[in-house]
Amino acid sequence: MGVLLLFVDGVGLGEPDPAKNPLARATVRRLRLAQGLPAPDSTAVLVSTDACLGVPGLPQSATGQVSILAGVNAPIVMGRHINGYCTKSLAALLDGRTLFSRVKAAGAAATYANAYTPRFFENRPRFLSVSTVAVTQAGLRLRTVEDLARGDALFHDFTNRLLPERGCYLPPISPQEAGDRLAAIASAHAFTMYEHFLTDLAGHAQDMPRAVEVIENLEGLLDALLTHLDLSEHLVVLTSDHGNLEDLSTKRHTVNPVPTVLWGKGADTVAASIRDLTDIAPAILRHLGVV
Repeated sequence: MGVLLLFVDGVGLGEPDPAKNPLARATVRRLRLAQGLPAPDSTAVLVSTDACLGVPGLPQSATGQVSILAGVNAPIVMGRHINGYCTKSLAALLDGRTLFSRVKAAGAAATYANAYTPRFFENRPRFLSVSTVAVTQAGLRLRTVEDLARGDALFHDFTNRLLPERGCYLPPISPQEAGDRLAAIASAHAFTMYEHFLTDLAGHAQDMPRAVEVIENLEGLLDALLTHLDLSEHLVVLTSDHGNLEDLSTKRHTVNPVPTVLWGKGADTVAASIRDLTDIAPAILRHLGVV
């Protein structure tokens, strides 16, 4: 039994208006998500998930991601929503509490499927993402471009088309091949996380053609992933940290709820206990039998 957490940055449940919502304009089925509508995929369970967490202002990435990974209300603890990278205070909230740390401490295999380029290891950034801090705190190995070349990792742009911007050159792959690779990684672990943030970048850019392409590529990855992963043994959980992409009339984040979409083993049971971002980690841990 295993769980794949597919974290997609900056996607909320907005109005089903194709003039401003690329989720309503793109040619997709699984990801045609909007407020007040059921999951368009009959094999999925959709939960409208609160990302504001009782704190005024627009939800932000750092506190939202800590809340997802550690099951703690980071905005309440910090007294505000925190954007961008992982602060020392947020790192302290993560330490020992994340899905990575908890699953590993229980003796099961946990992994982060994203690949890091040589530039990251040669000149480690001063400011790190929440996911990077969570993985390194858990003592897990960061995957490399060598893993990527073997098909044993995915870049944040899972087609590899943006790799040359980081000084790396590998053949591009289709979203479907990326989905196949992610299914293989998830099959070998009790807990796997993959992070995709081109959605958030397209939202901030208010770029409808780019946003539609990103969503359609993600749908292609999902189709292959759900075809090749044994859903009688594995649960796939797609979620986000805040709204953004669903309303291209603004460059800013939104207060919209985010979609948590579940496929596979235990989807209904896990979904029943999710109301806001802090519920996701505890629900996954209960499903895996980690207490």
